[in-house]
Amino acid sequence: MALNNTAIRYGGVTKFFHWLTALLILTLIALGFYANDLPHETQAELTTKAWFFSLHKTLGVTVFFVALLRIMWALRQPKPGLLNADKKLESWLAETVHWLLYGALVIVPLAGWISHAAASGFAPIWWPFGQDLFFIPKNTTVEHAFGALHEIAGKVLIGALILHAAGALKHHFIDGDSTLRRMLPGEPAIGPVPPQHHSYAPVAAAAAVWALAIALGLGLGLLQSDGKGAASDGPALEQVASEWQVEEGSIGLVVTQFGSEVEGSFADWTAAISFDADAQSGKAGEVTTTVSVPSLALGSVTDQAMGADFFNAESFPTAVFQADINLTDAGYVADGTLTIKDQSIPISLPFDLTLDGDTARMSGSTTLDRRAFAIGQSVTDAATLAFEVAVNIALVATRQAD
Repeated sequence: MALNNTAIRYGGVTKFFHWLTALLILTLIALGFYANDLPHETQAELTTKAWFFSLHKTLGVTVFFVALLRIMWALRQPKPGLLNADKKLESWLAETVHWLLYGALVIVPLAGWISHAAASGFAPIWWPFGQDLFFIPKNTTVEHAFGALHEIAGKVLIGALILHAAGALKHHFIDGDSTLRRMLPGEPAIGPVPPQHHSYAPVAAAAAVWALAIALGLGLGLLQSDGKGAASDGPALEQVASEWQVEEGSIGLVVTQFGSEVEGSFADWTAAISFDADAQSGKAGEVTTTVSVPSLALGSVTDQAMGADFFNAESFPTAVFQADINLTDAGYVADGTLTIKDQSIPISLPFDLTLDGDTARMSGSTTLDRRAFAIGQSVTDAATLAFEVAVNIALVATRQAD
């Protein structure tokens, strides 16, 4: 069997790419549906779900590069003529479906890869080149937009595959020609090829379908991204009276899942601060910070974090940190108690403080053990979910007039 195409036959390389791509795509479709339906409530279930998603993503990247090689090979080869070119509607539909498939081989895995690169923490790709893509930020909106595009493009791919397979079977069983046989091993007898009618109409039709699919996928992803940023809206916290009023700030978390860091932050929190800027040592003030747990955005694992085995946001919607602000030889430290899920644990938060008149800027970090707060009790393997959680706080506060 010749390796190169001719005007009427497909060569061995084209056949290899065709069936390898078909095997990968069918495997990926099955894996995607299966992994998506797997539960993830326990450590074993979460590990299994992540394993199948990692396999899905790794094969997806594989099919992307296989598709590029296939397209590069196809551009260098003559395209065997259609055996039903005399039937203009059928030949137009066949070529349109082919262009849809070529687009799908690039768009579907690339959209999934971009969504993965914009997210963090869950189900890494199994290869040594990292999980990031150039120019793709870690951003929930980007993650959801391209995740939605991946789903919509996947449906276009499935539809095109069904049409492609139906066409091949029609050729074989109804028309009785060699369209299907010439993609199988061997060199079947092929009758005269009818005159070919080439136009840009199939390309234009496929491009129009893909333009609509891309617009729909990205649009739906962007519309849904606001609702997926946090597990639930939850009641907004009421403002509190404070000697020092917080003007801006952030409370962030960094957790490590399957060896990858996942960054998150709370959108709704309040702080009541009393502070003596003239204190030289010892107690310099007090702080009470109340955090709305449902306002946490933690990338692709936000919903998991809100579950009963983790923050249990439905039953424990707030966390509270009450502390004295002490000035030591090493600097400022907030020594107090952090309460999450009714678990109160002593915490020390060292922080840097810069004073400029009536404006104070602080930033501090500490590390917590999630097990002390009964968070993720079923996940006992640190390789699945690390025990340590980094907490990073930064704020700007102004002194209120008496």
